[in-house]
Amino acid sequence: MNLHEERYARHALVREMMETLKVVRNFDPARTRQAADQIRAAGRLLMTGEGSSRIFPAKNARRQALTRGLDLAVFTEGSQQAAQYDLGRFAVLCASNSGKTKEVILLAQELERRQILRFGLCAHRNTPLEALCPETFILTCGPENAVAATKSVVEQALLCQSLLWHMSTPPPAGWQEALAVRMEAALTYPVPPALVTAAVQAPTLYFAGYNDGVAEELSLKTNEITRKKSDYLEGTYAVHGIEEVMEPRDVVILIDPIAAEAEKFTEVLLKGVGLTVIAIAAHETSFPTLVMPDAGELNPYVYLCAGWNLLVEIGLARGIELDRPVRARKVGNEFGG
Repeated sequence: MNLHEERYARHALVREMMETLKVVRNFDPARTRQAADQIRAAGRLLMTGEGSSRIFPAKNARRQALTRGLDLAVFTEGSQQAAQYDLGRFAVLCASNSGKTKEVILLAQELERRQILRFGLCAHRNTPLEALCPETFILTCGPENAVAATKSVVEQALLCQSLLWHMSTPPPAGWQEALAVRMEAALTYPVPPALVTAAVQAPTLYFAGYNDGVAEELSLKTNEITRKKSDYLEGTYAVHGIEEVMEPRDVVILIDPIAAEAEKFTEVLLKGVGLTVIAIAAHETSFPTLVMPDAGELNPYVYLCAGWNLLVEIGLARGIELDRPVRARKVGNEFGG
């Protein structure tokens, strides 16, 4: 996709995806330094929210914390399940773009009552969530007119990940520009028409890969952008029983597939089911692959953009109005609504 052709540029969704590059270039990790010191002292961090505000931002940060071996226990859970936990020794980051998500507000009210260390993460000022948190990070990405959240998800993820950088080694100088360049390459990558056609004809699009939020977030965006059924298959779930109900016309999209698992995916999905497998990775794989430029530990942002690109192509090929789903809402469950 690009902003030079009217069929792309007329959609707010596409424009907001491309605006993500500016969000990355302007991101200031210093915003979270003070909060990181408080979280480090607590030793435990729970990141909560609903939908896109939690899936990629929280799970990507959790994976990075574990990969870096930080002396910080990082967890993520939906707000109402988290409300059932003993959070007395935790720092809690509550994310809601609108600042009005009912489940998040109810949890924040309980955290305030119990005087638990908490932070808010919103796209707007003067929200119910901000009123409940001693410190709230306000996104700088600007409003999103499309229902599907895009640039806000990336800024939320950078805010969450930057907390960890203050506790370990930050990325090298100039990382913002380097990442933005790679994300732009992913957003504008020419997706082969044959892969788009296969996806358009598929009854279900499956996404598989690491439990870092990328595949799961793309599975959600599939519903909003392409109006197709989708499912997220963590790790090797795709070859552990679900193949019994898969169809040859289905498509599985592997995000950064692990080489040691490729043979099993080939055996079960390609030879067994006879479906199409597409990979998104920083290198060629044994499957048809959208090869992305390597961004190291920041690769998940690049893969997310590549997935957006693919979904836009599918949506346009289906004649979908990308900005306005029939039933999906910008705020899933508004407090007081």
